[in-house]
Amino acid sequence: MGGLREVAVSFVAPGPSGVAIRTRLKGLNGKDEKILRLVGDHLGTLAARDLKARCTAGLEHDAGAWAQRKRVLTPGSSSRWAGSVTKASHDQWALARRGQHAHIKSLQAGIATIAHRLSLPVGEKGSKRAPGGYRSRREWHAKSRRLHVLQDRLQAVRADWEAGRVRVVRGGKRLLNTRHHLQQAALSEAGWRERWQAERRFFQADGESGKRYGNETLRVTPDGEVSVKLPAPLVHLANAPHGHYVLTGRVSFAHRGEQWADRVAANRAVAYRIHEDTTRGRWYLTASWTLPQAPAVPLAAARVHGMLGVDTNTDHLAAWRLDHHGNPVGAPLRFGYDLSGTTAHRDAQVRHALIRLLHFAKRHRLAIAVEDLDFTAETTREKHGRRTRFRKLISGMPVARLRARLVSMAAELGVTIVAVDPAYTSRWGAQHWHKSLTTTTRKPTRHDAAAVAIGRRALGHPIRRRTAPPPHDRSDRAGHRTVQARPGGPGREEPRPRIPGPRTRSVPPDAERTRATRTPNTVRDVRSEQERVQDSFLLTE
Repeated sequence: MGGLREVAVSFVAPGPSGVAIRTRLKGLNGKDEKILRLVGDHLGTLAARDLKARCTAGLEHDAGAWAQRKRVLTPGSSSRWAGSVTKASHDQWALARRGQHAHIKSLQAGIATIAHRLSLPVGEKGSKRAPGGYRSRREWHAKSRRLHVLQDRLQAVRADWEAGRVRVVRGGKRLLNTRHHLQQAALSEAGWRERWQAERRFFQADGESGKRYGNETLRVTPDGEVSVKLPAPLVHLANAPHGHYVLTGRVSFAHRGEQWADRVAANRAVAYRIHEDTTRGRWYLTASWTLPQAPAVPLAAARVHGMLGVDTNTDHLAAWRLDHHGNPVGAPLRFGYDLSGTTAHRDAQVRHALIRLLHFAKRHRLAIAVEDLDFTAETTREKHGRRTRFRKLISGMPVARLRARLVSMAAELGVTIVAVDPAYTSRWGAQHWHKSLTTTTRKPTRHDAAAVAIGRRALGHPIRRRTAPPPHDRSDRAGHRTVQARPGGPGREEPRPRIPGPRTRSVPPDAERTRATRTPNTVRDVRSEQERVQDSFLLTE
């Protein structure tokens, strides 16, 4: 056990920090769409210039430089538009820095793995904890060349990291590369250009508490009227006082509409974003706001009614209900989803599986235990070598999407989420629970056993199951202990206590009566039984 890594303590996952809802902008006429495109293109140009200035400043950027950037943008837009643009540029630069740091960690992990395998003799077998040498001299030579390539990449990325340089594409790198593969993407050049311009537009405004309806730049009234504060060069297109343009269409939020209406009525900050979907020819409005951090439920309170252990897989969620002692209750549960097809289809599949899981937990007043998975160190292809199928399996697991969706949806239903360390849950669950939970009518999988292990770890119990008592007349009359024990039970991990009294092979006091009254099975038994009975009559006479 000395080689096992230390298991982290389970904790209650905090709730979401914000909310974002989206609705469609319906009823727009030709002039409305023209105004929206003009405003988005103008602000997109300013955003591109500001992002360039932010990336040029690098690590030397400070509050004074931020204020200077805002002053440069204000004459061409407005003070509030300039604040939204500068904040978005800074957030995009920070996101690129985090991605750069993750890329460095991935390169370091790949280099360490290759260097270790190159140091071993060719053909040497590996262990469960460390990979072995490469299979052939040819593979060894190819990996030695790849090692130099990764080292050069790491050196270049480290130089950018130390200098504060980042590489950002407004509109998205994927869409930019699609320009060179229009035939495979089934796009024409004009269609791609239209999507590219739509993605590079900037049309988002931060809210401000205390202002009318929570936003002075993009204002949405409680009855659904949308008005836009036009930038300075486009003020002549206004159709409302103070340089505002009111859209003809009205909006309504079907999801969380009451919460949004309460915030707007109280003049609390609400941020808005307008986006055009060129594929469908539609315009959408997204509203978002921050949530106050609610106090987390104590872990002891989450364990009162038991736990619902959940194991995440590529095509389903395996779950099993456990009582507060750590005993599996009922049958295993399975909530499947299909991650093939479009992004909207995959997202709907994940939400459908999670809502069924949450409804079961809420119905039985259970907390949900999930693994605190993080595959950032597993993204390097050198981690698992030629196991391409396993690498695709890991990369296909929607861990981040499931985690974000589960936390936000659980907060709405009042279900507590407990995050546990994923170390050894699948291995120990299969070792200690898979066979014991298998019956003639129930065939659980290894994922079901892992769900039990996850639930027990969240409850504070060890994953190793207690040995069941032996049958009668083989040890202690099966009265020395139960299958499970409380974590605080004295002597729960000690040897069985010695119970005084007759042991397994002792003769009970009524053994003679038992022998005399039992039914003989053979002729020899009948004859010997009759002889014993006759002898007893002779003695009595």
